[in-house]
Amino acid sequence: MAEQESLEFGKADFVLMDTVSMPEFMANLRLRFEKGRIYTFIGEVVVSVNPYKSLNIYGRDTVEQYKGRELYERPPHLFAIADAAYKAMKRRSKDTCIVISGESGAGKTEASKYIMQYIAAITNPSQRAEIERVKNMLLKSNCVLEAFGNAKTNRNDNSSRFGKYMDINFDFKGDPVGGHINNYLLEKSRVIVQQPGERSFHSFYQLLQGGSDQMLRSLHLQKSLSSYSYIHVGAQLKSSINDAAEFKVVADAMKVIGFKPEEIQTAYKILAAILHLGNLKFVVDGDTTLIEDGKLVSVIAELLSTKTDMVEKALLYRTVATGRDIIDKQHTEQEASYGRDAFAKAIYERLFCWIVSRINDIIEVKNSDTTIHGKNTVIGVLDIYGFEIFDNNSFEQFCINYCNEKLQQLFIQLVLKQEQEEYQREGIPWKHVGFL
Repeated sequence: MAEQESLEFGKADFVLMDTVSMPEFMANLRLRFEKGRIYTFIGEVVVSVNPYKSLNIYGRDTVEQYKGRELYERPPHLFAIADAAYKAMKRRSKDTCIVISGESGAGKTEASKYIMQYIAAITNPSQRAEIERVKNMLLKSNCVLEAFGNAKTNRNDNSSRFGKYMDINFDFKGDPVGGHINNYLLEKSRVIVQQPGERSFHSFYQLLQGGSDQMLRSLHLQKSLSSYSYIHVGAQLKSSINDAAEFKVVADAMKVIGFKPEEIQTAYKILAAILHLGNLKFVVDGDTTLIEDGKLVSVIAELLSTKTDMVEKALLYRTVATGRDIIDKQHTEQEASYGRDAFAKAIYERLFCWIVSRINDIIEVKNSDTTIHGKNTVIGVLDIYGFEIFDNNSFEQFCINYCNEKLQQLFIQLVLKQEQEEYQREGIPWKHVGFL
């Protein structure tokens, strides 16, 4: 079947091309894409072209076609890579890793979800409730992380605004027994400002559009998105996102994962406090900076379970150490505004990191056959957000793009440099491939 597809729709593996040039490479990619073949091999690498629509190529029937097959036995697919990683891990009892890279909007996060779904589908539950629980937790954690860590951008309605590396742990029989998530570089500046045509994190819109009237009253919120300074830029944008429906999905997922009702409520309180912080304004009375609306400070203090005077002090003063003396120095109006924004960003980042740590507490490897037999192998899935250039680029864009460049250098080293060094050691004749 793979050979027939290769003949009918260009080359299913770029390695099989007679001559390799950029025009021919792109022509082959375009031909396959137009025929509905969004995946193409380059040896052990799979190239994916985002179709920006749902395709019926990830169902149970497709899973069965790739389960246990060798890499090139079936047409190119994410499942072929996932199965190869799983087989390598199981046969050799060695850790493996799948690296997903590409520019912003390339479809990396969706690819990571399909890889996890495939691994969950092919592992044998063996009538063990714990394995099913772990698989369900790993899959459910995705939508929670996306709610608090993803946002609509000009290129993608569900763009990851953080980097994620997930370990899936397996026992000696190859069944998943737990996992661990590392998060990197949350784009916290998005909390306070967004590019034209973009939104803040989904969580804010989901809360305002999906929260019940009673819940919003308890948080001193109203459904009007344009009422809040931090998110009003993206308030009127049209997108394919149904925030109200997503709110329910995320809330249900948090319950299934194991978040306590009071923990979920606390997360909503923090989101509400950040929205109210954005509406705080400062005025100058002589040489003194004051908060314009004292009631708003009381609301924020209530939501953060602290005292009003402590919130006022945090917003209007900074602590300065001069030798042995520690003094509180009052902010100017501009400094107070900057401090308010820094406060909002820091709170959100801590909330996100806490959510990740809570998920890790729940999905970490428990006492099981893994520890008894001393076998604990891992498949790692790396999903970082992609290369991007905006009209106004922050330090975060620099870090994102630098990380992507380093990842590309690692890819080149693994695929080109090490392979050619092996050819040289083995005395295999080949035409040297140059790279930067």
